[in-house]
Amino acid sequence: MLRGLVRLLALPPPAARYKSTANLDYSRYPTLQESEIEETFTRGSGPGGQAVNKTSNCVFLRHLPTNITIKCHTHRLASKNRVEARKLLLEKLDAHINGEHSIAAQIKAQEQRKSTERRRRQGKLQEMKKSWQERERPDGGTEGKNK
Repeated sequence: MLRGLVRLLALPPPAARYKSTANLDYSRYPTLQESEIEETFTRGSGPGGQAVNKTSNCVFLRHLPTNITIKCHTHRLASKNRVEARKLLLEKLDAHINGEHSIAAQIKAQEQRKSTERRRRQGKLQEMKKSWQERERPDGGTEGKNK
């Protein structure tokens, strides 16, 4: 199982998690060393009743150099929670180390550019429509105005 985790941690974050991944810079994305992680299992909380109260499948990770902590209890299986917790720790570590150059910040900036471009196009289309309507009025654009 550990070999699979090491292989997983060497890869960039999964692209399926984000809507657009074109032109993202993964060169600064950090890698995890197992020697830098402290891992403990605790009992989870939330809905599930006896199954949640009796099993210790909630994963608590601490990155020792930065003291960043992650608690993950999204799945019923501890193995899935281990993988998910490491993904979350990598994302949080990326945001901590790289700041505005992190993958999440790059995606947010990309979405912001798309949004402003979309608004600009909509405004341009509305202006064209308004000028066309004024040009095509039967009375030459003086409808509704005092003569």
